[in-house]
Amino acid sequence: MFKLNVMQRIVNTGAMAIVRTNTVERGIEIAEGCLNGGVDIIEISYTFPNAGEVIKALNDKFGDRLVVGAGTVLDSETARLAILHGAKFIIAPNFSREVTKICNRYQIPYAPGCTTVTEVIEALEGGASFIKAFPISNFYGPELVTILKTPLPEVPILVSGGITLDNLSDWVKRGVECCGIGGLLTKGSAVEIAENASKICKIINQNKKTKIGAK
Repeated sequence: MFKLNVMQRIVNTGAMAIVRTNTVERGIEIAEGCLNGGVDIIEISYTFPNAGEVIKALNDKFGDRLVVGAGTVLDSETARLAILHGAKFIIAPNFSREVTKICNRYQIPYAPGCTTVTEVIEALEGGASFIKAFPISNFYGPELVTILKTPLPEVPILVSGGITLDNLSDWVKRGVECCGIGGLLTKGSAVEIAENASKICKIINQNKKTKIGAK
């Protein structure tokens, strides 16, 4: 899947399930719930050593219906392993120039975590596709998007942490490109996950047209 297509899928959906699981079976159950509710973007975190196995299994089962990426990728070695297992994007809590080189070499979108404007600019100059506002999204809330996009209006932002059904609309109205969501899209049965995914997609679709500051 070409890099630009992956980026467009991420922006179009606007929501990403942040998945931490130590079994392929649970990963498939979560993916089925997300897909049934309209969320087709999933990040598999490398906080578990079998993340590559889960990524491969999801790709084998769902194909292009699902865009599966790798999260918590701290170094270039892990990035390359994730790509070999079929990761379509790479996300990290930190910025690494070595990871950027690997991702750009293989045309994989990279979203490094940044906490300051200086880090954001360095990551963009280094070739990042998105900027992951982490962990500061937990502390600033939706206003963070406005804070970053005022001096950097074109910066593509992925937020992770502190997102709920109650504040999701505010994140979207302020212009965030994608919201990474954990509990709502990973806990409970596939049916419960699908219900939450459907609610999330409805909120995103209703508010994309009413972004704050939009003309």
